[in-house]
This record gives sequence, C-alpha cells and structure tokens, in this order.
Amino acid sequence: MIKTPPPSGSRVKFLSQQEIILVLITMLWGATFLIIHHTMEHTGPLFFVGVRFITAGLMSLLLFRKSLAGMTRYELKAGCMIGVGVFLGYTFQTLGLKTISSSQSAFITALYVPMVPFLQWAVLKRRPHMMSWVGVLIAFVGLICLTGPDAASGLSFSPGEVATLLGAVSIAAEIILISRYALRVDSRRVTIVQLLVAGLLALVFMPVAGEHVPAFSWVWVASGVGLGVMSAVIQFAMNWAQKTISATRATVIYAGEPVWAGLVGRIAGERLPPLAIAGAGLIVLGVLASEIRLPRKKKAPELS
Repeated sequence: MIKTPPPSGSRVKFLSQQEIILVLITMLWGATFLIIHHTMEHTGPLFFVGVRFITAGLMSLLLFRKSLAGMTRYELKAGCMIGVGVFLGYTFQTLGLKTISSSQSAFITALYVPMVPFLQWAVLKRRPHMMSWVGVLIAFVGLICLTGPDAASGLSFSPGEVATLLGAVSIAAEIILISRYALRVDSRRVTIVQLLVAGLLALVFMPVAGEHVPAFSWVWVASGVGLGVMSAVIQFAMNWAQKTISATRATVIYAGEPVWAGLVGRIAGERLPPLAIAGAGLIVLGVLASEIRLPRKKKAPELS
C-alpha cells in the first residue's frame, strides 16, 4: 500500500490569539506618540518616563498583588534585566533627540528590526524561519520609507546618533530578553518588576541628565497616569504573548507601530506624504509575508 503525502503547497497562517493581541497593543503604542509630543512641552523626558512607568508598575502591583507570594529570584532577575532594557531604550533615544532630528532618530531606531533575528539566532539559538527574514526585510524597507529619504543622509556617527543607535540595541535586547525568560517566569510578576525598575531608574538618573522636577501641570499628570495604564497593558501583553511567539515574528508586528502613529496623526490633521503611505503598506505586507510557510521538501512515498 502506498501512502500518499499530503499536499505541500505554501500556506498563510491565520494570526494566532497572541499575535492579534500584539497587533492591538502596537496600535496602542502608536497612539502614544502624539500624546507624548504634547506632554513634552510641560515636563522633561526622564521625569515623565519615571511617572509613566511607576504608575504602570503600581497599577500592575494592585492587579496582580496576589501573585507576588510566589516570586522567585529568577523572576526578580528577569524583571530587573528587562526593566533595564526598557529604561535604556527610552533614555538613549531621548538623549539622541536633543541633537538630531526626529526623522533621523526614527531611522536609526528602526535598526532594531533587523537586529532582532540575528540576536535571536545568536543568543537564543533559534534560527528564524525563512519567511520571517523576508517579513523583517520588507518591514524594514517600509520603515525607511516612513522616515523619509533624507533621514539616512548626513549620518556622521555624532554623539546623538550613537546614543540613538544604543537605544535601538536596547530595544532589540529587551525583545530578546522577554523571549528568553518568557517560558520560565510568571508574566504578572515579571511585569511588575520591570515596570518599577524602568520608572525608578528614570527618576534616579534625572540629576545626571541635569533634569529637574517640573512645575505641576494637569497635562503631565493626566498623560503620565493614562500612558501608565497603557504601558502596564502593553508590557504584560508582550511578556505573555512572547511565550509562544518568536522574538523575530513579534518584531515584525512591532514594526507596525509608526503605521498606527501615522493614522492617529492623520486623524489629528497631519498629512502623510505618498512615500510614507507606501511605507505603511510595506510594513503591513511584511507582517503578512512573515506568516507564509513555504512547503517542505517532499519525502519519498513509504511502501508497506
């Protein structure tokens, strides 16, 4: 009797529940840019990051307080390391923005997208699927289109550019660390630790950056609390979803952040140039491409 192998045509996987959650939190993530842009007129960046993440940490602590009884040293270590990654990503990007344009910052920060699959392969020993590489490449090209053709010109490795590059490395490291620890930790406990660590580090480093506590304003209070709630949801979702989603595939989804930011800006009255719209389309295409699974090599039929 000859056993006929099943059809082996290429197929597109539907988004899993975890991937849908990451798409939704990426939408939230993109919506924060406009809020932060207006809030920076009333407060310094480190103070705002501190308020935002401490608020997020306290909210997570309130929601998940019953889970703290089982906290292990390993989970504490994981939360601290991820929290440092979160803090460094925001801090280096902020330092860079003091001396370089926002378009240059966006271009350099986007370098975390191609970094992640290489780090996943080198650190986690997990070789990304071929179509994941294709999705990363398409999404990265889309990000370049979104930042504009002038963003990559004139790069000279100035202190601001180097700081922003370090921020991109920190973001990539955060994604890899989440994937490394995800299967061995409780997402609730790690989320609490990483949020509090990121917030406390931001406040501690304020004097080093020469930043002072701003005058009271309901703008930074409301934004800090509101984005704190969003940050708690976003970080918990990342920790939970990356238990079953590779760092590379998650990164392709995270690359859609500026697409949603652009849509929010458009609603607020900003206009996107045609190249940026094309870039947004490429990012979406990259997400879809990463879901395609090519056929495996056919095996010789078994005889019985």
